[in-house]
Amino acid sequence: MNTSLTPPPAVSSAPDALSAVVFDWAGTIVDFGSCAPMGAFVRLFEQFGIDLTIEQARGPMGMAKWDHIQALGRLPAVAAQWERRYGHSLTDADVDRLYEVFTPLNAAVVPDFCDFIPGALEAVAAIRARGLKIGSTTGYNRPIMAVVTAIAAQGGYEPDNLVCAGDQATGRPTPLMMWRCFADLGICWPCTVVKVDDTEVGVQEGLAAGSWAVGLAVSGNAMGLPLAEWQALTREEQQRRRAAAADRLYQAGAHYVVDSVADLQPVLDDIAARLARGERPD
Repeated sequence: MNTSLTPPPAVSSAPDALSAVVFDWAGTIVDFGSCAPMGAFVRLFEQFGIDLTIEQARGPMGMAKWDHIQALGRLPAVAAQWERRYGHSLTDADVDRLYEVFTPLNAAVVPDFCDFIPGALEAVAAIRARGLKIGSTTGYNRPIMAVVTAIAAQGGYEPDNLVCAGDQATGRPTPLMMWRCFADLGICWPCTVVKVDDTEVGVQEGLAAGSWAVGLAVSGNAMGLPLAEWQALTREEQQRRRAAAADRLYQAGAHYVVDSVADLQPVLDDIAARLARGERPD
């Protein structure tokens, strides 16, 4: 306690320079189109006698996978099937059972979807060259990420930390995983951090933590197409779908939306300039 007559020094304002970029994984750094979980979700519900479409499976993407399964079970079409087959609404115990089956299903397929998104490694190198730290959060759990991180490391990508679904009391869209990143990376000022994600809840995670949020309209779940399928579209169809995906991310609150991490550097330049002028994400 300060017992002198001299007032304590004022707490300094937040720094005016970027400190870190926090990336999502699937659809952001690896797995163009965020395709790995989709087939696993469909096969999971199929094993329990429930029909699920890829479009339905994509809806809650970015959430922790337990929460994702629960959200799918609450879809009217899925809930009706479940009640007809099992005689009751989907319970938490049912979600636990589905989740236990899902994890090995997803872990088995992720090696087939771990190619880096074009430009991702170059973007990471450029961020390192800026002297920034690189954090990561994901809707995958630890067992699945043990597979993904090993493959990514062999390819040259090793972020400074990893926070998985299930590591904290709650996941996206709450800020707890981002706060864990701040603690791991030694960051005191959320406004100096940029969150980069391809899902609405991932964008909201960054906003909730007080960081800048950049959405990815083409490389991930918002578009939902593998690279070859995206490239096969006509220019007009690409533009139509890009605009729709970008609108979803802007509606979620993204400060910026670009196609993929390959387009990130000009955004970081702009955010750095805004910080230097005293602007903040909120």
